Amino acid sequence: MKFAVVTIFPEMFGAITKEGVIAKAIDRGILSVDTINPREFAKDKHRTVDDRPYGGGPGMVMMTAPLSDAIAQAKAKVAGPTKVVYVSPQGKPLTQAKAKTLASLESLVIIAGRYEGIDQRLIEAEVDEEISIGDFIVSGGELPAMIVIDAVARCLPEVLGHKDSAEQDSFSNGLLDCPHYTRPFEYKGLTVPDVLLSGNHQAIAKWRLKQSLGQTWIKRPELLEKIKLTDEQVQLLQAFQEEFQ
Repeated sequence: MKFAVVTIFPEMFGAITKEGVIAKAIDRGILSVDTINPREFAKDKHRTVDDRPYGGGPGMVMMTAPLSDAIAQAKAKVAGPTKVVYVSPQGKPLTQAKAKTLASLESLVIIAGRYEGIDQRLIEAEVDEEISIGDFIVSGGELPAMIVIDAVARCLPEVLGHKDSAEQDSFSNGLLDCPHYTRPFEYKGLTVPDVLLSGNHQAIAKWRLKQSLGQTWIKRPELLEKIKLTDEQVQLLQAFQEEFQ
């Protein structure tokens, strides 16, 4: 899959292109991440990409022309059908389901805005979808863009070291993940649940599902309202709730 990001801070993306899972996937040719700086398309010697907002008010707004030219180059880099996403607080929330949908595409162009945002006319003319990473404000779109790339990339085959890793992550089935343990067996008086040492894979899978349901009930109960639980899941959740009390 090909990603192209329109950003005035391309150096920031070294955080994912030079380290970790994304960097390894790039090295293996599974995906690519390019950055396009709209300052390269500015018409003045100061490489200006923003201006004062019509109607007055604080801050600056990113102008249409440099961004439009940068988007055109981004589309040329991914070379084929693509979707243009603008990371914005006004967008629909990024979910695991949305990440999986985006992962089905051949490429993705992401606009990382700055200042007070980008000219609305560019959104209407160039953007296919706005995506939000949450109901809060950050200084620019670079971090949200990296989160989108990471979430989408994890859904691609062969990106993760183990083929089942993505399916066991929180939210992959609408639930939070179960607790995990590793060596040593005892830590500050706390030990590993016996079932995980039993070697009984069926019992372990059942315990993990029960804990996943229970952790979701404790920490994010609203998620359970969005899921139609099976009879087995209902029984496991009820058993967890009885033990919890």
